[in-house]
Amino acid sequence: MRERLGRECLYVPSCRLGLYLALRHWCPPGGRVLMSPVNDDVIFFVVLAAGLRPVQAPLDPLDGSLDLAAVPDALWSGLSAVLTTNLYGNPDPAPELAARCARSGIPLIEDAAHAIGSERDGRKVGTFGQAAVFSLSKHTAAKAGGFLALADPGLREALAKSRDALLTPRRPRAELAYWARPYAESAVRGLRLAPAAWAVLRMLGQQEREDIRMELRPEELARALAAAPGLGAFHSWARVDMHDYRATPGRGRLARIGRKLARLDGVLDAHRRGAELLLATEWARPKPGPVQPLFRVPLLVEDRDAARAALAGQRITVGYLYDPPLDDYAGEAFTDPSPAPEAGRWFAQHALPVDPLKADRTIEVLRAAGVRPARGGPAGV
Repeated sequence: MRERLGRECLYVPSCRLGLYLALRHWCPPGGRVLMSPVNDDVIFFVVLAAGLRPVQAPLDPLDGSLDLAAVPDALWSGLSAVLTTNLYGNPDPAPELAARCARSGIPLIEDAAHAIGSERDGRKVGTFGQAAVFSLSKHTAAKAGGFLALADPGLREALAKSRDALLTPRRPRAELAYWARPYAESAVRGLRLAPAAWAVLRMLGQQEREDIRMELRPEELARALAAAPGLGAFHSWARVDMHDYRATPGRGRLARIGRKLARLDGVLDAHRRGAELLLATEWARPKPGPVQPLFRVPLLVEDRDAARAALAGQRITVGYLYDPPLDDYAGEAFTDPSPAPEAGRWFAQHALPVDPLKADRTIEVLRAAGVRPARGGPAGV
């Protein structure tokens, strides 16, 4: 990854732990972080665990990227950092954000979990800010691991010590569950037992949400905030769908991650080809520029739930949904709402994140089901 990015990289057992590490290093407790409201709720709880106040940003309704032009000038003076999302692999306006952060004297931290192969203006996502976090669970399908990329290589030793202080001991049961997961999933899905597949994932601590968002539990969350910064009080939220997010990895796990990562270029080419097919459909609103190797392609459909059900009927699972936006989900008790929330709400309601590796079959199913493109939207989108 050093060779790919031209930056020093530090292995972490999960992207979420890498993000916590970065936020604790660059942001003072009590600081305010501008972030996307259309984002995984685990990331929201990691920001809170770092002792920070999330500030929800306006979004571009076409792809869910941060809309820098819609951020009021007065908001910048109170920020301690900006956290990008690069949702589904669509790059946020990192060059402009980096320049604005530099003028404000605050760090830009890039969440590149979905964007390991994406670029902006010919430059790789993850090379614009002071730090970037990547996931090895997404494109590589390693189901574990991540890394923290650093603009200043001199920080690696200090951050490695901070990482090591956060790690928990390796547990044989966790290693067994990690190795068992792909075989259990393959077996029950091969038998066309979808409910059993979800039951297996829940048993292994890899799938816990009953709905799109996990339960907020506001009274418990308020008590946890009093103990921030620290992961301990937020463990029940931060571990959702990945119980070993801070576990010391075993040799077997690291070896499997290495094998998966070695095939990354071929995987990225396949994602790019699938994204190109999906972006040419009637449900897409592509922006100008080269096609990215998107982790998921957000098609904009009139009735997202009906489209999701049509795909489920053909055993195509749609995941990575982030609806409602975080400001509606958490409320003003736990976050500053977006100054212009309409675009984020519209995108969250209509975005259908499709796996580009299943592009042909997905297009066939959606057209057979008569799924209509989304109409209207903020500012006549």
